[in-house]
Amino acid sequence: MRGSLKAYKSVAVSSQKDVASPYRMVQMLLAGALERLARAKSAMEQNQPAQKGELIGSALAIVAELQAALDVEAGGDIAANLDNLYDFAARELMQANSENSVERLESAAGILREVKAAWDAIPADQQEVPA
Repeated sequence: MRGSLKAYKSVAVSSQKDVASPYRMVQMLLAGALERLARAKSAMEQNQPAQKGELIGSALAIVAELQAALDVEAGGDIAANLDNLYDFAARELMQANSENSVERLESAAGILREVKAAWDAIPADQQEVPA
């Protein structure tokens, strides 16, 4: 049953990606990273280093994808600030993994939660990307 549920979730996420706006894609990526970090914290606390490493690695890949998508030229100071936040979060995650540090993991998660909260607060009429 667990495999079927996982397959369904994968199809559901894949379907959302096919029709999601760029705004919604960023929301999904941030939510995915935060979900992985919550699971990584649990793996850390349960002394499951392989699972912890896999989950932190997955969250790092998401942060790298978000960072690579930034257009610093068009986005100005906001994009530059996000770039710095993503860079700091990535470094915290690497340290969290190597030091097995819940504190560093929470630091990175806190940054991503703040970015997500700001992203979620963007009014609907401003969510479209200009052509």
